Amino acid sequence: MKEDTKITHAGRHPRDHFGTVNTPVYRASTILFESVEEYKKPKGPRDKRYGRRGTPTHFSFEDVVSALEGAHGATITPSGLNAVAIAVLAFVGHGDHVLMIDTAYGPARRLANTYLKKIGVETTFFDPMIGAEIGGLIRPNTRVVYVEAPGTQTFEMPDIPAIAAVAHARGATVLMDNTWASPLFFKPFSHGVDVSIHAATKYIVGHSDAMLGVVTCNKATFDAVRDVSDTLGVYAGPDEVYLGNRGIRTIAVRMRQHEVNALKVARWLQDRPEVKRVLYPALPQDPGHAIWKRDFLGASGLFGLVLNPASDAGVTAMLDGLELFGMGASWGGFESLITWTHPEENRTATKWSPGGPTLRLHIGLEDTDDLIADLEAGFERLGANR
Repeated sequence: MKEDTKITHAGRHPRDHFGTVNTPVYRASTILFESVEEYKKPKGPRDKRYGRRGTPTHFSFEDVVSALEGAHGATITPSGLNAVAIAVLAFVGHGDHVLMIDTAYGPARRLANTYLKKIGVETTFFDPMIGAEIGGLIRPNTRVVYVEAPGTQTFEMPDIPAIAAVAHARGATVLMDNTWASPLFFKPFSHGVDVSIHAATKYIVGHSDAMLGVVTCNKATFDAVRDVSDTLGVYAGPDEVYLGNRGIRTIAVRMRQHEVNALKVARWLQDRPEVKRVLYPALPQDPGHAIWKRDFLGASGLFGLVLNPASDAGVTAMLDGLELFGMGASWGGFESLITWTHPEENRTATKWSPGGPTLRLHIGLEDTDDLIADLEAGFERLGANR
């Protein structure tokens, strides 16, 4: 099947659910069995012994995400951060070492610096542009190489296949946060990744109304991730999973429009005198463009920009007066967002000193002319407060 057809049909079995197009919400704790023999059957990834382990609502979502990303299987979690934690904990223990990209999602860094440290796991952060030279950082006890592409807030584009090839040669498992591209625009398992992590809250749900995470795995890693989820009792509720199932059915049309809109706004921003640099790998001028073009199938609506030197009062006036851009930390919904970021606060292996304030924008599904007009008025406020 072509990709758009997979998105529409994978995981759906209307004849099993009274003909309903989208798999219904199954709210269940106790699951009844027909016989002692059925009850004694060996457990598997879809053991129905207890509602917590999953229902047809969950299985439908696991199937469509796996089909779209080319995974062996998927494990659903209550949030994206929980997906990060479950994935990492599946492969490390006391005395192990983790390599984590220096541009990782902030809470992932916090997991490494707090809980992993507490259980005796050491983490080394690395330059996102290290490529094959990561071999110099791999130790005999390095179990995980954790990457994210592009980098949170600053959007550097690491060479995932080069990093993965070296990691595998040294016996490490490669984990990737693939939330930015979604399962539509990057196929991690075709580029050497072993475990793919998503904050499904964002582009998969797509409507800013549910918290959800999902971890997809190749065959070699699936059992380890599922075992941690089962052991810790980490499962998502059926209502949130239903919203994930609903959202992913339209991910192709949404993501393509996010990309079109983001490119138009980003190109407009490049020509603004207030803007020093736009941080978006889809732009030919971006340092990561060649790798993005080689490995990715598209770009999402999330990117950054660096302003020319400006006062705090000016940036505040610019942002506070925006009418169409909300100010919120999450992203991936239909609405546009903007935040003032401070990447320098979360770097240890690299230094972030761009020479001006850094902003992060999520370009939603509004008319881009309206978004540009809103930003233009914001720049006028910025100039008035210089």
